[in-house]
Amino acid sequence: MAVYKVKVATGNSLDAGTQNSVSITLVGSRGESRQTTISCVLLPGVEQALTVRCDQDLGPVVLVRLSKYQCFADDAWFCNDVRVTAPNGALYRFPCYQWLEGTTTVEIREGAGKKQAEDNLEILKKHRQQELKARQEAYQWKSFAEGWPHCLNVDSVFDLDANVQFSSLRTTSFTGVLVFEEASKLLSGFLLRPTSWKSLDEMRSIFSRSQGRHIGGRLRFPPCQQ
Repeated sequence: MAVYKVKVATGNSLDAGTQNSVSITLVGSRGESRQTTISCVLLPGVEQALTVRCDQDLGPVVLVRLSKYQCFADDAWFCNDVRVTAPNGALYRFPCYQWLEGTTTVEIREGAGKKQAEDNLEILKKHRQQELKARQEAYQWKSFAEGWPHCLNVDSVFDLDANVQFSSLRTTSFTGVLVFEEASKLLSGFLLRPTSWKSLDEMRSIFSRSQGRHIGGRLRFPPCQQ
């Protein structure tokens, strides 16, 4: 019997964990393991360790298959990576870094970068073809208007896969920068300016990064009392 040591890492964000059932299957050059449950509760930032037992040695592990099953409510899971230690001590790393939503199955290749010509196994060639087909179906273009550049064939950014959308952390960061910039323009007198610019130097006082912004130039404060 061949024994494989597996470690599955969940992302660090607060919503990266899940209470849905997640299982794993190891795929090697000589066969694949039985589906093994990782856990029904995966916590953010936690690395889950488990043992996968096989009747025979699988050979070099080339793929891992992660399956998530939605129980009552969908609870998306963000997987960082999977590491597999073979009976002979060889360590295989499988970078994932993606969300698994609903009831779904994803196959992840071993992290060593390879060209298409280097895929000697039929299972790897098939996986590459399936991955290319899935991307072609996910990212289709449409014409927004005559003469305009093409855009993604979706009605809203919320129709995109969660792995394509900006994360909540990145969205919050963008929103914070936008609020700061708008506040800076307001305090500098740009947004409420009732008259035209008098010179380029006056414009540079607001927009030039090298000279800085004169924020609060339009505010008036009473003199300090001695």
